Amino acid sequence: MKLHHIGIAVEELEEAVERFGLLGLRETARGIVEEFQVAVSWLGEEFPKLELIQPLGESPIRKFLEKRGEGLHHLAFAVPDIEKALDQLRAQGARLIDEEPRAGFGGHRVAFVHPKGFHGVLVELVEDRSVNGSQTD
Repeated sequence: MKLHHIGIAVEELEEAVERFGLLGLRETARGIVEEFQVAVSWLGEEFPKLELIQPLGESPIRKFLEKRGEGLHHLAFAVPDIEKALDQLRAQGARLIDEEPRAGFGGHRVAFVHPKGFHGVLVELVEDRSVNGSQTD
């Protein structure tokens, strides 16, 4: 697995994009993920990227911000076959939030693994077939 991106929960997307721009990071994509009720901005030209995430409603990100405030939300790892990765984690006793992949930003298939299994860090799996040398979905 390789680190795909680092998810950061923010209250105001525009302000966060400007702030991280001070580090030389430029926005490369922006959009809305309806299923998660969030606005997303990708920063950086290469992977791993930063994913800034702003809640648009009563999303899990809103609950996260209310409980913990802005900051690191998750680490995302690229896997060539998300079903296989989920099966392997399940077989090793990992607690999955998503038993099946769902649509993430940019059309990627994603699934989340509970933070209790990774020392309090929420882990996201992102299907990216280029991990093993083939094309990305």
